[in-house]
Amino acid sequence: MDYSDYQFLKVETVDRVATLTLNRPDALNAVTSRMHHEIEQIWIDLRGDRDVNAILFTGVGRAFCAGGDVKAMGSGSLVGGGKGATRFERGPITAANGRRIVENMLDVEQPIIGAINGDAVGLGATLALLCDITVVSEKARFADTHVKVGVVAGDGGAVIWPLLIGPHRAKEFLMRGNFINGAEAGRIGMVNYAVAPDQVMPRARELAQELADGPTWAIRWSKLSVNKWLKQQANLILDASLAYEMMTFKTEDHKEAVKAFVEKRKANFVRSSDD
Repeated sequence: MDYSDYQFLKVETVDRVATLTLNRPDALNAVTSRMHHEIEQIWIDLRGDRDVNAILFTGVGRAFCAGGDVKAMGSGSLVGGGKGATRFERGPITAANGRRIVENMLDVEQPIIGAINGDAVGLGATLALLCDITVVSEKARFADTHVKVGVVAGDGGAVIWPLLIGPHRAKEFLMRGNFINGAEAGRIGMVNYAVAPDQVMPRARELAQELADGPTWAIRWSKLSVNKWLKQQANLILDASLAYEMMTFKTEDHKEAVKAFVEKRKANFVRSSDD
């Protein structure tokens, strides 16, 4: 399959293992509008690629993914599209786009092994934690920091965090936006393996190759059986969390948070319950 029209994602296939790499290292792989559309589509393309039996998912540079591009939010450049736009320039990101990333990822039949080389934040954390097996650097950090920019963790964080670490821990992380390092994430069972930074890719590749060489349908259908449970939870939670996220994009708290981020100062949030 031809992946040459992807600008911010790179796919290389060797021995039935496709290495999918987030490729915007100058911005810590932060997600713009076009990149968001690419991430939605890539799972459909990989699922249909007959040469791919396992997927190794990682990021270029010192971060896995810094989440949504906050500076782009402030400038309005997360909105793309227009006449003559390509399939990855389809206009502003909506709740439907957020749902599609989660649903498309859960629909992939091939096993996805996350090689989390660095920080995974916001949407980046969701992408990392939705992988079937996660191998993370002990020094990598995870956080869903939506709340830090005044919005709800709507694009999957409210789905996957409680499933991995329970509702009480998840609510604290989602409401405070705090970080947890890879070593601690491994200790509490949030990820499969926490290893030294130089061992992330070798260990993840070893697992990916083992699965690529294994009994294809037994592996895929075992995964899909468990994913029925994950999909049920996504169906229960996503519509509400995404709706709340879209609502918070219009609050004064969000505007203030983005402005404060760009100006590199502490945000002064509204204290009233009315916006």
